[in-house]
Amino acid sequence: MITIKEMTSKKELKIFIKFPFKLYKNNNFWVPPIINDEVETFDKNINPVFKHAEALFFVAIKNNEVVGRVAAIINYTELNKQKVNKMRFGWFDFIDDIEVSKMLLKKVEEIGNQHHLEFMEGPVGFSNLDKVGVLTEGFNHIGTMITWYNYPYYKTHFEKLGFKVEKEYLENKFPFKNVISAPLQRVSKIIEERYSLIPLNFTKTKNIMPYVDKMFDLFNKSYAALPSFVPISEIEIAYFKKKYISFINPEYIKFVIDKDDNMVAFAITMPSFSKALQKAKGKLLPFGLFHLLKAKKESKDVIFYLIGVHPDYQNKGIHALIFNEYQKSFEKRGIINCIRTPELATNTKIAAVWKNFSPVTYKKRCTYRKDI
Repeated sequence: MITIKEMTSKKELKIFIKFPFKLYKNNNFWVPPIINDEVETFDKNINPVFKHAEALFFVAIKNNEVVGRVAAIINYTELNKQKVNKMRFGWFDFIDDIEVSKMLLKKVEEIGNQHHLEFMEGPVGFSNLDKVGVLTEGFNHIGTMITWYNYPYYKTHFEKLGFKVEKEYLENKFPFKNVISAPLQRVSKIIEERYSLIPLNFTKTKNIMPYVDKMFDLFNKSYAALPSFVPISEIEIAYFKKKYISFINPEYIKFVIDKDDNMVAFAITMPSFSKALQKAKGKLLPFGLFHLLKAKKESKDVIFYLIGVHPDYQNKGIHALIFNEYQKSFEKRGIINCIRTPELATNTKIAAVWKNFSPVTYKKRCTYRKDI
């Protein structure tokens, strides 16, 4: 017999968070999160996303053991301002038992019906800054700290339960040597002079902070046209600034401004923490923090997390300025591989940005939808 239980207390949420640690215990490609970070993400008193969203957390129990989990999410900005009547679900993991996945998704559907929503889609998070999608190809590649990993049977369960693919995402990578061989210096010089632009580089985090609000404002503008985009609120910006920006290597953040100090483009990259997180096993102490700091300093793989260009400057080659600055920074660090976060397969504009580096698609993932 399978029962579904809502997890509400801090102790119960840790059980919810720790389930994948058991499910993927012997998997070499799964990257565990830091448990306390996940607890904060789900804490309504800490994460400002709960100012305009709500989430319920459920586990499936069979023979007195947790065998699955799911978060049912409603984003009221999406509902009330964008008029998208969507029931979100994420953090969806389960054993290879169709009755388990069926009951968990049925619970999400029930909540959607209670709120008179039209369809459910997942796995997704609260916003576009969260993880997204079920992995459908590339199971033999290590995950990243900003993607979910899953077994191949997840896809089969969705199909058997009547879900259809809603969006497809591609994950690409290319060797850093492809950046070196591109004619970035010459092109970026032309772009700088033509539009009177100034690329900004940093060596200290404190010098980045005055620009972060402008960056997120530009993020909202540059990503607005993408499907399912939900703007980041001011209170969320303050939260992300405090929690994440200070941990990113300053030289891994690049901005481009115009002569009036308006932000034209930005990019955030970070070292790959995948192997460090595997060694940390979900804990910062006693040795997890050491592994993360070591990776921050020594990792030869870099993740391109966010990149955005103001709509007025898109299709004008502005990315060349950013890549030229990264070329100089990454050469000093001996970077070997450049890895991109999941990007919509239909986003031809972003594909055009990377084409000169001859990227290879090594993973695919998608979200699934079902009317309710």
